[in-house]
Amino acid sequence: MNTHRMRRRGLLAAGALLAAAPRGAGAQTYPTHPVRLIVPYPPGGASDLTARLLAQELTTALGQSFVVENRGGAASITGTQAVATAAADGGTLGVVDTAFLVNAELFGSKLPYDTQRDFTPISLLVRAPLVLVVPAEVPWQNVAQLEKAAREKPGEISFGSAGNGTAVHMAGEQFRQAAGFTYLHVPYRGGGPLITDLLAGRVQMAFGTVPAMAEHVRAGRLRALAVTGRERSPLLPEVPSMAEAGHPQVDAMLINALIGPAGLSEAVVERLAEAARAVLGKPAVRGRLAELGFEPVGSAPEEVRRFFEAEIPRWERIIQQGGIRPD
Repeated sequence: MNTHRMRRRGLLAAGALLAAAPRGAGAQTYPTHPVRLIVPYPPGGASDLTARLLAQELTTALGQSFVVENRGGAASITGTQAVATAAADGGTLGVVDTAFLVNAELFGSKLPYDTQRDFTPISLLVRAPLVLVVPAEVPWQNVAQLEKAAREKPGEISFGSAGNGTAVHMAGEQFRQAAGFTYLHVPYRGGGPLITDLLAGRVQMAFGTVPAMAEHVRAGRLRALAVTGRERSPLLPEVPSMAEAGHPQVDAMLINALIGPAGLSEAVVERLAEAARAVLGKPAVRGRLAELGFEPVGSAPEEVRRFFEAEIPRWERIIQQGGIRPD
């Protein structure tokens, strides 16, 4: 057999093997290099805690290092842009929160990326309700009393948030619009400074994550009035839900989602989503998340996409009705 015919048969055999290979088989080797997991906030916050737990578990599950990189600043835009501009090879991913969706309207054309076009949704990781708290020294014992006081003194009660466009700010705006009163919004640069001033009585009301506020509530320094959504929190079972308080539409939650840059291959997306679902299904991980006040989700990529598509216009309406502008 001549050399030309042998080479031709070799090529045909190789082609047959490729055709017979399962779809997405190339992703079975992913990742082949360490993966950056960008958190668009400084260390220590809710998104950082979620990302570090996920990184540790994915490192074990996929046999390659997942390394958290904190890139705070500019209302989470700096870190999120780093994901948008990264190579679409799975080497850079991001863990984003509610601000990712809110910023689409809050900053609009000023954003250096398009929220719906420049990213690949992978998995919704966790969600957590927020709790409405007031300093223990104020007289309001429940939501109705706070509403009454706010209506009697329009614009005099100060509402503190961890920053413009954050989940806790949006919860406050939902509450204000639902109850029909006005307040003085005092945005802080993070949850730490907000809690400090809340404990000192320099602001009279705020929303926060349940774990961050529960310690102060149990110690008697803060009073919890309601938890967002329809269900009570297992960490504060004695505190009514906003639905019980008469405002079921006040349902803002902290969410964390895993995303990548646009153009990430379907095979890599599916491998990551499956790994995230497996990790979030582990009893030890679920237990740790419960301690942090988080509910694990672990959704498929298409579910995340639909969630984003529904949430962005919802926050657009809240922002427009509230006349909210960037800092």
